[in-house]
Amino acid sequence: MRPEITYKNTHHFSKKELQDLFLSVEWSSGEYPEKLVIAMKNFDTVFSAWDGEELVGLISVMDDGIMNAYIHYLLVKPDYQLKGIGKELVERVKKHYDDYLRIVVICKDPNVKFYEYCGFEKEEEKSALFITELEN
Repeated sequence: MRPEITYKNTHHFSKKELQDLFLSVEWSSGEYPEKLVIAMKNFDTVFSAWDGEELVGLISVMDDGIMNAYIHYLLVKPDYQLKGIGKELVERVKKHYDDYLRIVVICKDPNVKFYEYCGFEKEEEKSALFITELEN
């Protein structure tokens, strides 16, 4: 049976909700739930997916207010994957930013096909670069 998923546009989550979601997909960010709570409040846009009171998916976006939007997090609990939740979250972002010039996402190679399915195009001769730990 397909779960009854509801969607919210909110920046407010408990530490436990975020920790459970992030750790369910083995993301190390889940080890810092206090920071995640603050991060969600600071993102320009956050859409979330809920099965009753359970947070099962989330997408967060940073933007410059007029031209560019950057998807930072998109995650769906494993038991809820392949049910259209991730695509619905992306569609909500696309609708929200429909007058922007571009929406950008950086993803790991195994997720490229999902984003292509959602309408993104991989550009040749471009690479994403990261500094994942800043020294003090």
